[in-house]
Amino acid sequence: MSVDLLLVGMFGAVFGSFLNVLIFRLSKGQSPFTGRSKCPSCKKQISWQQNIPLVSFFVLRGRCANCGRKISWHYPLVELLTTSLFLWWYLIGMNFFRLEGNSLEMIQPLFWLTIGMLLLVVFFADLWFGVIPDLINQLIFVFALSYRVALVVFGEMQGADFVYSLVSGAALFLIFYFLVWITRGKGFGMGDVKLAPGLGLLLGWQKTIVLWFISFVLGSLVALALLILGKKTLKQTIPFGPFLVVGTGVALLFGDKLWVWYMSLLGI
Repeated sequence: MSVDLLLVGMFGAVFGSFLNVLIFRLSKGQSPFTGRSKCPSCKKQISWQQNIPLVSFFVLRGRCANCGRKISWHYPLVELLTTSLFLWWYLIGMNFFRLEGNSLEMIQPLFWLTIGMLLLVVFFADLWFGVIPDLINQLIFVFALSYRVALVVFGEMQGADFVYSLVSGAALFLIFYFLVWITRGKGFGMGDVKLAPGLGLLLGWQKTIVLWFISFVLGSLVALALLILGKKTLKQTIPFGPFLVVGTGVALLFGDKLWVWYMSLLGI
C-alpha cells in the first residue's frame, strides 16, 4: 500500500470516528460537541489511547477497558465504511466527479465526499435509531442548494436546469409529505420529508426519478422478505432512510445510464 493510500485511509477512519459521534449524539438529541466520548455502560470517559479509530476496538477485543462491557460493533463498522468511502473517492470518485478546466475542478470532488459522509449518517441514524437528524437534513439541503447555485454561476448549469432541480426537490418533498399524511406517520416519517428537498436538488429531475424507483423497489423487497421471515409484522415500521441513501448512490453513479436504458425500452 502506498503512503498516499495509507494517509487517505487514516483520514477516513478519523472522519468515521466523528461520524459515529454525529450518529449517536444527534439521534439522541444531544450536541455532538458536548465533550469527549464516554462508555455508555459505566459512563467513564474514554481516553484517547482507547479511542483510536478501528485499532482500539480490536486491541480491546470489543470491550470497554474500564468495565469490560461489550462495545457495539456499530462503531468500527462506520469507521470501516468511511475509510472505504475515502479510498474509493481517492482512487475513483475524485476523477468521476471532477469538472476538468473549471474553477470547481477540486471543489466538486470534495463536495461529493462531504455529501457521502452526510448520507452515511442518514443511513445509520435511521437504521439504528429510526431518526434522521434535522441538522443533517439541513446541511444536505444547504450544501445542495449552494452547489447548484455555484454550477450556474460558473456556467456549468443552465438556469432552466437549476429550476428543474428546485422543482425536483419540491416534488419529492410533497410526495413524502403526502405519504406521511396518508399513512399517518406509520409508513414514513418527517425525517424522510425533510431529507427529500436536498436529494431532489442534488440529483435533478431525471436522477430523482431513478432514486424514487430504486428506493421503493428495494424497500418493498426488503419489507416483503422481513415479513416472510417473520422478522417484522404489518404493524411495525421499517426505516426508509437507508433505501433513500442507496437509491441516491445508484442514481448518482448510474442514473444517466439507467435513464437512457429505460427510455430505450419505451422507444423514446
